[in-house]
Amino acid sequence: MAFRSHRSSGRPPRHPSRPSRRRPTSHPSRPKWRAALVSVIAVAAIGLVVSLVMALSPGRETDAGEARAAGDSRSARDTPGTPAAGARASAPQTAPEQTPSTTPTPTKGKKPPKATPTPKPTPPAAQSTPQSGSAAAPLVGRIRPNTTYEGVATFYDAGNGDGACLYGPTSDVMTAAMNHTDYETSKACGAYVRVRAASGASVTVRITNECPLPCAPGQLDLSAQAFAKLAAPSRGQIPITWSLLSPDTSDTISVRYKTGSSRYWCGIQVIGHRNPVARLEVRAGGGWRQLPRTEYNYFLAEDGNGCGSTIRITDIHGERLTVDGITVRPNTVQPTKVQFSKR
Repeated sequence: MAFRSHRSSGRPPRHPSRPSRRRPTSHPSRPKWRAALVSVIAVAAIGLVVSLVMALSPGRETDAGEARAAGDSRSARDTPGTPAAGARASAPQTAPEQTPSTTPTPTKGKKPPKATPTPKPTPPAAQSTPQSGSAAAPLVGRIRPNTTYEGVATFYDAGNGDGACLYGPTSDVMTAAMNHTDYETSKACGAYVRVRAASGASVTVRITNECPLPCAPGQLDLSAQAFAKLAAPSRGQIPITWSLLSPDTSDTISVRYKTGSSRYWCGIQVIGHRNPVARLEVRAGGGWRQLPRTEYNYFLAEDGNGCGSTIRITDIHGERLTVDGITVRPNTVQPTKVQFSKR
């Protein structure tokens, strides 16, 4: 239905209480502001419903968690070793037990401590097995290796070659008697020395005897045969120099118990040693017992303790030879299978 303006018809309006200020459009269903308000309310209601549905959807929660986890992973990579805040804690895993390394880990800025090697245990001495000793000759007496001595040489009739060292008769006549001072309670017995004369002649002899006082330190009383290698016997005495040797030999050491030895008393002698003997010990009471040395070149166990047991022989260089199986058989030379090293 069309409304006419009261101005054009001259008629009074149908609704005089609400005069029209604007010409109405054709077919108005409702005022425009009401429609706009309804539209806004409807859109807001639909948006609210959609938001609630999306918030309550489990898939959306998973997506949000994955997004947070991805962010946490980036944080963990950016800060190694530091857990990301808000990250989900997983059940702790027990690391396998590790054996600590025996090599110390160096600390930054500090030198690693030097590892102190664990000393290895020394194996027990095997029968007739030589043990290496010090090359510094820690048990030397008056006669030292690599030392030249000065003195005079005389000579005597050596007879059958026996002497104060009590080695017994021998066919080897290249022997000598050491002066009383350098004899040193038979410590010189069995030593090999090279003797040189002023003429340049030389001879090697083995000490089997003692030259008593007034033989002076450095003096050697040679067998007549040995003296003849250096000078004419008519000279009687000549100036010499001499030094200790460690000769080549294929012989091995022998051991002899003195006449009268038993398990109650014994004397032990070493024969055929390349280097001078400095010490003799016997196994006794679970340990080693050092026996005293006599001027006649025997080591005595006057109480019998250790007689017939294992013997340990040490030369002036500190090398030790352990010999087992030497029974008490008086005045019998019993060979071994050992010899001191050549020096």
